[in-house]
Amino acid sequence: MVATNDGAKAYVNGKNRKLYSTRNLWSGVLFGLGLAAFVDETVFHQLLHWHHFYDQSTSNIGLVSDGLFHAFSWFATIASLFLFADLRRRDAFWLKRWLGGLFFGTGAFQLYDGTIQHKLLRLHQIRYNVDILPYDVAWNIIALILLIIGGILLWKTRKLPERTGS
Repeated sequence: MVATNDGAKAYVNGKNRKLYSTRNLWSGVLFGLGLAAFVDETVFHQLLHWHHFYDQSTSNIGLVSDGLFHAFSWFATIASLFLFADLRRRDAFWLKRWLGGLFFGTGAFQLYDGTIQHKLLRLHQIRYNVDILPYDVAWNIIALILLIIGGILLWKTRKLPERTGS
């Protein structure tokens, strides 16, 4: 009797995972974006004082830009958690796919920040008055590693295995 219930639950879980595969992905991506922005804001902006989100004006404008950036990270995280709760309610949460989205979102944020915001738009740099090259290289290599991990996990979960339960 227990095996039948477990089998039925696994079947429903597998069916729902397939149905809500994209929602698992986006929940993870949003959480990754929020997490990366939160770590950037907390560590580099507030604790180390290395830069603000926008450094091309006064310190007050820099602080306001940090506040808007922090609000973005909060909204992305909350949106992710709403999707996460919905997936749990529907018995459709898929940890491996969600983690793939998380790594991919974190890496995408970091690569976007390191290339577009730092170099193309010049909104800010990681640090000032130092040789910036090692910081830029480390920043973007970490971003690529996160993207690769996320990409591998997403590739592995592009199809459900025949037997669900993993």
